[in-house]
Amino acid sequence: MSRNRHEYRKIMNYQIVPVITIDGPSGAGKGTIAQMLALDLKWNILDSGALYRTLAYLMLQHKIELNNFLENRELIKEKFIVQFDPGAVGDPVKVIFNDKDITNKVRTEEIAKKTSDLAADPMIRDFIKPCQREFMKSPGLVADGRDMGTVIFKDAKHKVFLTASVEERAKRRKVQLKRQGSEVNMRVLLKHLEERDKKDIEREHSPLRPANDSIIIDTSDLDPLRVVKRIKDTLKI
Repeated sequence: MSRNRHEYRKIMNYQIVPVITIDGPSGAGKGTIAQMLALDLKWNILDSGALYRTLAYLMLQHKIELNNFLENRELIKEKFIVQFDPGAVGDPVKVIFNDKDITNKVRTEEIAKKTSDLAADPMIRDFIKPCQREFMKSPGLVADGRDMGTVIFKDAKHKVFLTASVEERAKRRKVQLKRQGSEVNMRVLLKHLEERDKKDIEREHSPLRPANDSIIIDTSDLDPLRVVKRIKDTLKI
């Protein structure tokens, strides 16, 4: 297929299956807003962070490390069957892996550490890209991540970049951890978020940044309902 025909086909796909990309730093509210939009519009949802976590979970199950990923690529591809269920507002998006709910299993510290290493590797990002794009199915998709509008669905018509002050994001993370029964020092949380922001913004492959055609919303002083309304009003959806 020629490049022109390929580009035309991609544009037609986006016209048939609308996509809303929700990007932004950790704690900006991407997950909550993506979940609320998906439920409101009755669209599919992609939690790209959870997709990477599921890959980490699969690799741990099969004792596969980064240095032997390529030789196990076909096995991983065969086993890597993931679905997402938006669930209920306030609860984590459900991760269904090979017909089993592993939502809680992919939110451990062990998985988080391995995920961080995987997400920084260009080989893994190239493997994940087509998997992410497979979620673009009728009637539409809400895609939550850090490079949804700049890399994965760069031809999407509707793009949103959420941001918030690091202090507000740390407060939200503390509340989230408290609900899970964990206590974390605010100073530690602030340091972690600042380090994560720096890593995301400065990484060579798919750095965190708003797409040129995205709408940017600071959620620091907005509740989720107001953010969703602003997105729907601005994008006219």
